Amino acid sequence: MKRKANAVWSGSLKEGEGTITTQSKVLDNHKYCFNSRFWDGKATNPDELLAAAHAGCFAMALSLFLNEAGFTAESLDVTSTVSMDVDSLELTKSHLTLRAIIPDIDQETFLECAHEAKDNCPVSKALDLEITLDAELQ
Repeated sequence: MKRKANAVWSGSLKEGEGTITTQSKVLDNHKYCFNSRFWDGKATNPDELLAAAHAGCFAMALSLFLNEAGFTAESLDVTSTVSMDVDSLELTKSHLTLRAIIPDIDQETFLECAHEAKDNCPVSKALDLEITLDAELQ
């Protein structure tokens, strides 16, 4: 299986801008730029897209591991916060925050499944940065 996306950039780093298009066309010539990456611009940026990919992948992996343990989630609300060291231009961390509603699961099994998903979702495996998890069963 292969998935692809395309990015086009024009201009200098700070004044230029680009567009991102995904194979599914969910993002179709969607704008990205310097201001949206380093300040609060009204476009997307690679770090935000990586955070979205990590949150989504983790939620899907957790669903798998829960299912294997005999549970089905009612709700998995996941946020990934990706941090960058702007001086070295290095992504340093992805912090996953999970709020879950899973009927009949005990705390120990919940945490085992959550940590297994954190360590084994394909995006986690692809990232060369610190990955942390705050998991709450509601």
